[in-house]
Amino acid sequence: MERIVGGKYKLGRKIGGGSFGEIFLATHVDNFEIVAVKIENSKTKHPQLLYEAKLYNILQGGSGIANTEWCGVDGDDNVLVLDLLGPSIEDLFVYCGRRFSLKTVLMLADQMIPRIEYVHSKGFLHRDIKPDNFLMGLGRKANQVYIIDFGL
Repeated sequence: MERIVGGKYKLGRKIGGGSFGEIFLATHVDNFEIVAVKIENSKTKHPQLLYEAKLYNILQGGSGIANTEWCGVDGDDNVLVLDLLGPSIEDLFVYCGRRFSLKTVLMLADQMIPRIEYVHSKGFLHRDIKPDNFLMGLGRKANQVYIIDFGL
């Protein structure tokens, strides 16, 4: 049976997961926009998804910050719906044989450092800076670096 979260996002395949919960592709039932949905059981010992959603809302409008489409509780789950992003810097590093040119490193750093500075300017520390937590955009924003995972 198909699961709809937030009354309008039809879950698709799982695209990630960890100690926090799971991430799924989903489709908006009205406009067919494809998004990412983070789901965490609300009864978990240390829920953090709603905290992460608050941080995303505070950071909204910053360059390289994913848009929050919806956040709330759906059944027994906390749910955060975000714009779908592309591969992580780690994924691209592996794809490139674990070697980046100096030019690539400098071009990435030129976007990654301002993302971290922006988070700091809002009074927060990320606490999990690593290549897995920087993703490329998609489509017209394929050359833009995004910082993700504010759940710690």
